[in-house]
Amino acid sequence: MLTFRAISFRKFKFQRASVSRSNFSKCFMGMVNHTQASTPSYKSLLSLHLKNHRLDEARVLFDQIPVSDMTLCTMMVTGYARNGRLGDALELFYEMPVKDMVCWNSMVKGCLDCGDLDMARKLFDEMPERNVVSWTTMVNGFLQFGRVEVAERLFREMPARDVAAWNSMIYGYCGNSRVEDAMKLFKEMPLRNVISWTSMIGGLDQNGKSDEALFLFGKMVGSAVEPTSTTLVCVLTACANILEFHVGVQIHGQIVKVGYHFDEFISVSLITFYANCKQIENACKVFHERMHKNVVVWTALITGYGSNCKHEDALKVFGDMIKIGVLPNQSSLTSALNSCCGLEALDRGKEIHSAGIKLGLETDVFVGNTLIVMYMKCGNISDGIAIFKHIAEKNIVSWNSIIVGCAQHGYGLWTLTLFSRMIRAGVDPDEITFTGLLSACSHSGMLQKGRCFFKYFSRDKSMVKLEHYACMVDVLGRCGKLEEAEEVINDMPIKANYTVWLALLSASRMHSNIDVAERAAKHIFDLEPHCSAAYVLLSNLYASANRWGDVSRIRGKMKHSGVVKQAGSSWVTLKGQRHEFLSGDKSHPFSEKIYEKLDWLGGKLKELGYVPDQKFALHDVEVEQKEEALSYHSERLAIGFGLISTVEGSTITVMKNLRVCGDCHSAIKLIAKIVGREIIVRDSSRFHHFRNGNCSCGDYW
Repeated sequence: MLTFRAISFRKFKFQRASVSRSNFSKCFMGMVNHTQASTPSYKSLLSLHLKNHRLDEARVLFDQIPVSDMTLCTMMVTGYARNGRLGDALELFYEMPVKDMVCWNSMVKGCLDCGDLDMARKLFDEMPERNVVSWTTMVNGFLQFGRVEVAERLFREMPARDVAAWNSMIYGYCGNSRVEDAMKLFKEMPLRNVISWTSMIGGLDQNGKSDEALFLFGKMVGSAVEPTSTTLVCVLTACANILEFHVGVQIHGQIVKVGYHFDEFISVSLITFYANCKQIENACKVFHERMHKNVVVWTALITGYGSNCKHEDALKVFGDMIKIGVLPNQSSLTSALNSCCGLEALDRGKEIHSAGIKLGLETDVFVGNTLIVMYMKCGNISDGIAIFKHIAEKNIVSWNSIIVGCAQHGYGLWTLTLFSRMIRAGVDPDEITFTGLLSACSHSGMLQKGRCFFKYFSRDKSMVKLEHYACMVDVLGRCGKLEEAEEVINDMPIKANYTVWLALLSASRMHSNIDVAERAAKHIFDLEPHCSAAYVLLSNLYASANRWGDVSRIRGKMKHSGVVKQAGSSWVTLKGQRHEFLSGDKSHPFSEKIYEKLDWLGGKLKELGYVPDQKFALHDVEVEQKEEALSYHSERLAIGFGLISTVEGSTITVMKNLRVCGDCHSAIKLIAKIVGREIIVRDSSRFHHFRNGNCSCGDYW
């Protein structure tokens, strides 16, 4: 559309206040006949308008200038382009009867900045003469659009190449993941400056070659090239990526020595470096060396706290940032929301969501994607879906977040519907999509769909990873196809790791198949001798079959090997505080009221015909003791706390670190019916939504 508009400029008439074509030409004739410096007041005022994005005011002023020179015209053209008004820039450009090299180069760059590569090339071809800047600008443009081969051809055709042209080509190669070509060109350079070295160091690091980046920095220092602050930022980033703590500390010392430590980009890099190296205290010291008003520095510390699982500290820093008047951006909101995910603090996540709405960032794709994950992980699937619908331009992360989220909540049909829409939207699925689809099939018992997806994605061998085999084994195992699941493992083109065999062991426990379980366990112990989950699953399987001798043998083996069983715990997050419970726990301040509530519920459960399933009481004790142990499992204590601590009728969300036991699953369905509330339980496998005596899993879990 812009190209068409540019071609038909001569048919246009200004609709705004402006000089006529004849007057415009007269102004230029005066400029051409005798060079007249533009009035400083006009130039400075025009620059001020453009700097503050007041384009219409700038245009009115420009039209009032008695005799305009080429500098002012170029300023106006550049201002239009920088603000995305390419059509206006081109219209003014084509009206100029005389254009110098600077004006041509500015217009070509403006087209590239506005995303119109074709128009930029058209102008480049029309240029009466070109200098090295013209060629370099066009080379940059093709590299920016991923047209590397065309950029290479132009680069080789350049009549003369200065160091900036070489640097642009190196930077473009690295930006298009052709770091080997960049290094080859770097070695061919007749002359290198600090930008050459910095571009190559940064390019190596960005392409996963951080160790080579540090080696090249060593060569740079050995060549007596003085690093700039940008160079040191690249080096610190490389240190952060490969956790080169001692090298990073030396760089920090050099930064202090040359006086760069007050540079904000240096501060960001140092904070990230120390946070990645699990030295969050040092990151904090760097942050507190001065008062920061730059949101990027604050975001670095928030992210650093989050990556070190100090989510409360991260949210405190986020709050402090807002208090001193630093407005959050997409990155700071995303980092704060990630910390809400880590704490499973839905209420605080909603507060940050509100801040995002006020800032107009709710529909931003990065913020939106994080909101989807936050709501899904905190059990609020409806708000997660609502956020997804409001994201204006969805990317692959948006689709994967909603697909994986729906799969975790057991909404298999929704997952398949979303996948169909994703394909229709022209978004190609990736490995995460594949995982989400198999997970949905597993949790919803869609055996044939799971087989079809696995066959479809297996056509691309690079797509299928170990986790996908584990998912497929889980799909088959949950449906009772244990032999077929074992065949899938034995036919794998790569050696199965312990997680694949663990999926088979878990399915064997579910279907009480001791033979398959023992074979799977043997493979697990060969691969991972200290896998506590395998010991526990096998022990529980023996216990449910009343093979107490084997239970004793497995527990003895665990003790001898130093393997410690992970204690089952459940928790409720209320008003930002986490209330955690173990089985039979009486340490909570409200324990007396919790147990009273559970005893009352026990009576109501019996009235509804509930009978405890003793096969889930995994100790060789009397019946009464088994029933009592089942009644006070950690998830029930957490539900009891939720019932006495929240408003009548509100949803209770419980998190559990292990899989919810079958007896508790049956009991919670009835409890939800008795109290007339929705109870959401997230265990190690999925979410369960209990309502009116039913569970969203359909008892298939």
